[in-house]
Amino acid sequence: MQICVIGSPLELGQWKVQGRLKLNYIGESIWQAECMMRKEGFPLKYRYGKYRNNENFSMEMVPNRELFVDFATSQPEYIVLSDGLMREMPWRGSGVAIPMFSIRSDADLGVGEFLDLKLLVDWSVQSGFHLVQLLPINDTSVHGMWWDSYPYSSLSVFALHPLYLRVQALSENITEDIKQEIQRARVQLDGKDVDYEATMAAKLSIAKKIYSQEKETILSSTSFQNFFSENQDWLRPYAAFCFLRDFFETSDHSQWGRFSLFSQDKLEKLVSKDSLHYDIVCFHYYIQYHLHMQLSEASEYARKKGVVLKGDLPIGVDRNSVDTWVYPSLFRMNTSTGAPPDYFDKNGQNWGFPTYNWEEMSKDNYAWWRARLTQMAKYFTAYRIDHILGFFRIWELPDHAVTGLCGKFRPSIPLSQEELEREGIWDFDRLSRPYIRQKFLVEKFGASWPIIASNFLNEHQKDHYEFKEDCNTEKKIASKLKSCIERSMFLEREALLRSNLFDLVKNIVLIRDPEDSKSFYPRFNLEDTSSFRELDEHSKNVLKRLYYDYYFHRQETLWRQNALKTLPVLLNSSDMLACGEDLGMIPSCVHPVMQELGLIGLRIQRMPNEPDLEFGIPSQYSYMTVCAPSCHDCSTLRAWWEEDEERRRRYFKNVVGSDLLPPDECTPEIVHFILRQHFEAPSMWTIIPLQDLLALKEEYTTRPAAEETINDPTNPKHYWRYRVHVTLESLLEDKDLITEIKGLVRGSGRSYPPLDEVEASTDLEKQPVANGKQKVHSVN
Repeated sequence: MQICVIGSPLELGQWKVQGRLKLNYIGESIWQAECMMRKEGFPLKYRYGKYRNNENFSMEMVPNRELFVDFATSQPEYIVLSDGLMREMPWRGSGVAIPMFSIRSDADLGVGEFLDLKLLVDWSVQSGFHLVQLLPINDTSVHGMWWDSYPYSSLSVFALHPLYLRVQALSENITEDIKQEIQRARVQLDGKDVDYEATMAAKLSIAKKIYSQEKETILSSTSFQNFFSENQDWLRPYAAFCFLRDFFETSDHSQWGRFSLFSQDKLEKLVSKDSLHYDIVCFHYYIQYHLHMQLSEASEYARKKGVVLKGDLPIGVDRNSVDTWVYPSLFRMNTSTGAPPDYFDKNGQNWGFPTYNWEEMSKDNYAWWRARLTQMAKYFTAYRIDHILGFFRIWELPDHAVTGLCGKFRPSIPLSQEELEREGIWDFDRLSRPYIRQKFLVEKFGASWPIIASNFLNEHQKDHYEFKEDCNTEKKIASKLKSCIERSMFLEREALLRSNLFDLVKNIVLIRDPEDSKSFYPRFNLEDTSSFRELDEHSKNVLKRLYYDYYFHRQETLWRQNALKTLPVLLNSSDMLACGEDLGMIPSCVHPVMQELGLIGLRIQRMPNEPDLEFGIPSQYSYMTVCAPSCHDCSTLRAWWEEDEERRRRYFKNVVGSDLLPPDECTPEIVHFILRQHFEAPSMWTIIPLQDLLALKEEYTTRPAAEETINDPTNPKHYWRYRVHVTLESLLEDKDLITEIKGLVRGSGRSYPPLDEVEASTDLEKQPVANGKQKVHSVN
């Protein structure tokens, strides 16, 4: 490593790399140099820098050092400076985020494929990035339709998704007719968005034909045998599950007759070489083997190029999954996970996954989790823990819920009946059952309220109603309403009727624990309910105080202890760098625990952690963070800019610092400004969605901005199908975009992959780090 000094006078290079003054190492961590300096060079502004073999030059990320000499009062011949330590920031890197399915290349069949990652790695290196971040890549083939595009609903937490298979790489001896079929499929599937069902059907059809030609060779190979031996604990149940799913035409294993309950004896019979369906089972082995080989090839390529592949660890699994079939005791199957109301949805979110039985998981020291992390580490160097708050506490809903509002935290300390009675609260049926009066029905349904009431409600006392038994939950309401609409009983829109009926069934103040009738949980935002508003003042005051205590105080120690039982197991299961998605309603115990465990948090500027800020301040982020202008769960920079004119004006005034009217569209200049804020942040990682990087160039912004959004968290049946409209091959040829991104990375002082040579001219006013001791000769 070499140390140098660069500064404003000619003798120190005038901030140019080629004019730097090299320091020599004299031992004991001291570097020194001498130079002749003219009076005109004062006051002297300078900084120290470092480099290795003329590459990766970086400067101190601090204000310029300054030396002022009053030559009117003295005429020194020598000035000796001893500047102490070089003010060096910790290592900081940057990367690009894009879902696997969104990548486009000249070789793919309708969707990004694992081998495309090699091209993405090449582009990342040229752009100065050290990291590529993906969404989950596990198999999600639960329904056999486009619903399976949801990457967080795993069919198996170990199996890779056949969607990402490159079929033309399955064999070196593909017959001509199959080659022509592949070419036809490439043309047919090369659409604006992913056609999930057509792509899966085409790939599996082609793969079966190649499998039939080469299965004996592959299945008997040493490479396959090694793969099978290392992965059989999950691979055999997965293949058996896929066979049963297709045989019974459902993944709901409760419908599988004698196979509904898993056992090792049943598994042995299902995967036996003597079974009639053994060839089908082996096909699933074959697909997983090739997926493993292709992803391993891409992963090894990234490592050789110095690029981190960052994976994603989903918080849940589908309730009709291999994991719930094989390990039913690890899950609370009568519940559902989600999130309370937040930035994304005022009704909360219901993801549909069963919650975990942490007590059962702890009995073997969380072996299922440890196995998941070990499997991930075969391919990834870092990972994102989806919804890390779930390891402190999870938002648990009854399995009959549709929305995410009427839930409770698990674990949590409830309000006991005794505690409530001491406070003068006693009418528990009134508080925990839907409070429905005739005037509420008139407000919601107008003149048609009697028809609604006759179909869904009973009047249990004058002016007070309750839901009928066949529609007293959200799922029952949705089912009955659909039946009524099909019989043309209502002229109103189904969605509006459902929303209003859901509001009524959620018009409660306390949620009674179904497993303990003397325990209660305050409904989220209980003050918004008409049930609460019609209470007496004493009850309102008591319930408001207990609500605040439940959500913001009494759980903190419990949640901290819970996280410290589970998270260290994950972290110790691999050498991967762990990052936590800590967005949403953050308990005060979360960030201290993350800091204690060395976990990296996430910062999105439009969703600041500070309650008094509308927009986060990237320059004030802590080092142990990943910062990003957007993520897959929200709109892109362009779409966000166009969504809200008043918010856009506030951002332009308060963040950009301009009193002018902002442009209606997010121009490349605005994108450059926002991205520069993030690159220059102190965060360990800046990871930018590819859509936001493409917005730096006008020719890539012709597509409507709203179409670039990956997920809509408010829609549980969202179709995850966004595809980048430019191929990776084209991006590799776009030297202008690469140069601009590379300039942002270098100008921010972030580390970047080594290049063949240092560019001759670099604007060092915008660069990083150094340390030393030097003697300056002043010259007349």
